[in-house]
Amino acid sequence: MNHRVTLLAGALLTGTGVAAGALGAHGRLNALLTERGMLHAWETGTHYQQLHGVALLALAGWLRAGPGDAATRPAMRAAWCWIIGAMLFSGSLYLLAAGAPAWVGPITPIGGVGLLAGWAYLIVAAFAAKGD
Repeated sequence: MNHRVTLLAGALLTGTGVAAGALGAHGRLNALLTERGMLHAWETGTHYQQLHGVALLALAGWLRAGPGDAATRPAMRAAWCWIIGAMLFSGSLYLLAAGAPAWVGPITPIGGVGLLAGWAYLIVAAFAAKGD
């Protein structure tokens, strides 16, 4: 993965997060989520998806600037953790909010661990980055 793939992933996560937020805020889906008491779960999914999409966009800019070879590997691991973590975390919340079976629930914390791992990898990358 390079800065362009990270940029693309960030744009996709953020854009689809905005779309999911709009879907959940209006019309039939909003009524369904409100009726089921799952609007907050849907909103949490969109929030975390968009937040990590924006983080990927920032990471893409940092990678383009060239943080140094030692920082690139943990930065790429951070990107993958955020991509997979957001898909699992937010995706499982969307599914649960829409009425998926309860066995989907344990996927959410797995995604959350992925998101946290991404932040840990970013800390490693920051310490490994070349100094100015």
